[in-house]
Amino acid sequence: MNTTYEFTLPKGYMDATGQLHQRGRMRLATAGDEISATRDPRVLANPSYLTIVILSKVVTELEGLDAVTATTIEQLFTADLAFLQDMYQRINDVEPPVMRCVCPDCGRTFEVPLNFTQEG
Repeated sequence: MNTTYEFTLPKGYMDATGQLHQRGRMRLATAGDEISATRDPRVLANPSYLTIVILSKVVTELEGLDAVTATTIEQLFTADLAFLQDMYQRINDVEPPVMRCVCPDCGRTFEVPLNFTQEG
């Protein structure tokens, strides 16, 4: 199973010297990553910061940088942040689960989204 994925940012992270960094690596998230991120003081103060903290944990490399921090992720262009959010969702299968079904009348196969929430 592949747990680390390479990427190229659409715009790139521009460091303080003006150098652009586009290539990097992201690893699969763990339950611990998500739990610790929700306990981060920055997230407790501002829940929208959750994305920044989680991405700073799973983006393991950005070419030419010693480390990727929350500050690094904060300074990305919005197109790059959106790119990384989408990649995170895709590699971690954050899509709702589906069940493959077969129509008893015509035999056609189709997928039905599963909803685990309880209403009422």
